[in-house]
Amino acid sequence: MELRQRTPEDSPEKTEPQVETDTSKLTLKKEIGLFSGISFVVGTIIGSGIFITPQGVLMNTGSVGLCMVVWSTGALLSLLGSLTFTELTSVTRTSGGEYAVLLKTFGPIPAFMFVWSIEIARNPASRAVQCLTFAEYLSTLLELCGSPEPPKKLIAICVLVVLAFTTSYSVRLSARIQVFFTAAKLGALIVIIIGGLVKIGQGTLSELPTGFDGSVTVISNIALSYYSIMFAYGGWNNVNFLIEEVKDPQRNGPLSSIIGVSIVGVVYILTNISYLAVMTRDEMYQSTAVAQTWGDRVLGRASWIIPICVMMSVYGSANGGIGTASRIQFAAARDGNWWEFLSFISVKRYTPMPTIICHVLIAMCMVLQGTITTLINFLSFTSWVFYCACALCCIVLRFKIKDDPKRIKVPILIPIIFMLWCLFLVVAPIVDNPGLSCCMLPLSLLVASSSISHSSTST
Repeated sequence: MELRQRTPEDSPEKTEPQVETDTSKLTLKKEIGLFSGISFVVGTIIGSGIFITPQGVLMNTGSVGLCMVVWSTGALLSLLGSLTFTELTSVTRTSGGEYAVLLKTFGPIPAFMFVWSIEIARNPASRAVQCLTFAEYLSTLLELCGSPEPPKKLIAICVLVVLAFTTSYSVRLSARIQVFFTAAKLGALIVIIIGGLVKIGQGTLSELPTGFDGSVTVISNIALSYYSIMFAYGGWNNVNFLIEEVKDPQRNGPLSSIIGVSIVGVVYILTNISYLAVMTRDEMYQSTAVAQTWGDRVLGRASWIIPICVMMSVYGSANGGIGTASRIQFAAARDGNWWEFLSFISVKRYTPMPTIICHVLIAMCMVLQGTITTLINFLSFTSWVFYCACALCCIVLRFKIKDDPKRIKVPILIPIIFMLWCLFLVVAPIVDNPGLSCCMLPLSLLVASSSISHSSTST
């Protein structure tokens, strides 16, 4: 497979037709339309989160009523973030997501710090969580004696290898996989929703009538419940990472985000209503696979359907996650802010193959070293620090770049509210658990020292 470096100067003029056999002019191809974009958003968001986090949210909120409020406002937070990134990507107009935003606003050093932190920590950890969840549910079908960890980790690594192949082979293939698994996972969640509504119609309400009884008033607990929820909503801005490959990005970019996030919000709320109508509070607390417990209560012998659907859901989410996150490293390397070999793309496949392989290798290391719970805690703090920084970028760019005819303006109140909400999610858990900030200090020092070294080398 021949690879060639891609630089911004390689793009052909509009008056010259691009000839795919001319390897001197390579660019990422526009393969993603509105439907594919929505599928990437919905498919990337709906993954492992809705199947492993509901009990954590209920424990941190203490009541059904507050739990549903937090799930609903989580959808609102995702929508605010999506709209903020819609404006940001309309200004940057390049792949790379938060990296491209920080580079345009504050320069190469903050952008490099982001790439280092995200690509060494958050994104591979997300893939590891997704693949470990896949392995966890597959083990329920295989009925492994004693639930040993080594086979699960081996399964997770095998899934990562398959994902690396499909996302490297073709953007179009990856998009088709995303559409298929998005439809499959929505079908599975519809089964859960309809099953719950049928039980409610039959008079089974379980915890629903308890309302706001037992609601937690500790702010840090509520913030931690958002950590679990926003992990489930993770991916609300992922279509923006593929902006160079989206057809008619000014229209399809924002529409994909808005429609995709709205669909997921409705599905998540109805799914939680179904969980709470069928299971008791104690069952929710004790379950490590909420969907499987729900299936045992409602579907009986047909409960084997649930693990299969969860695995399809997680695979689709990981597929979209690798496809979008790998573009961050590609964009950074193309600009000279990351290792040069990661700016190469396949001549035949038009995919950033080296970045995909690098991403998967780091995720494999995390699969071997971590667990689902520790990895979620590891990635959440970093995520909201940089989301807060990007919201600030949106405000700064309003004044830094005033006249941009292609900018998609959102009300300035949206990025302001989003930034304050992100700041709350960063600060509130530390108030109750100062050790979290101590855990992040070594990573921050490593990032800073690497940035200084990188800057000196570039100079």
